[in-house]
Amino acid sequence: MRCAELKRETKETKIDMKLTLDGRGMSKIDTGCGFLDHMLTLFAKYAKVNLELRCLGDTNVDYHHTVEDVGISLGKCLAEALGDKKGIVRYGSAITPMDEALIMTAIDISGRACLRYTADIPSPKVGDFDTELVEEFFSGLVRNANITLHVRQLDGTNSHHVIEGMFKSFGMALRAAVSIDADFADEIPSTKGVL
Repeated sequence: MRCAELKRETKETKIDMKLTLDGRGMSKIDTGCGFLDHMLTLFAKYAKVNLELRCLGDTNVDYHHTVEDVGISLGKCLAEALGDKKGIVRYGSAITPMDEALIMTAIDISGRACLRYTADIPSPKVGDFDTELVEEFFSGLVRNANITLHVRQLDGTNSHHVIEGMFKSFGMALRAAVSIDADFADEIPSTKGVL
């Protein structure tokens, strides 16, 4: 089973995480940020990964360090769980509606960190969550997983719907990219022979 566990502690956050790629979409998440918990629960459900996460962060300051460090940690766990990447499909994409919002996500598990994030989230906050932190989350994840990720908002006027669409779309695209191609289970999906 492809899984990874991580304990990460800084002066700003303390994180315990377990990720199982071949899961059922189950999650147990407590980051101290209700909105982030909600988004990660959705991500796990649609990626069909199991995710256990506890984060104690300096949320008395704001959610920045918590969100960024959770993204970093998830990226590290994803890289470890993928191992040598033999047999993975490698690419995944999803165009995901969430009511009036429409999100396009595309992933290449390339071994190269690249984030293209194009969004115009209508409001600066959803509840007490700063919407600019969504990009911080994906940036931390991409740098530490060494993947290429495109997230593009095609439509949307409700900030909650836009962000929810992003996490669902990312989950669906990741599910496709990490799935095993049974016909090529012993091969690295690259002409270079390495990812």
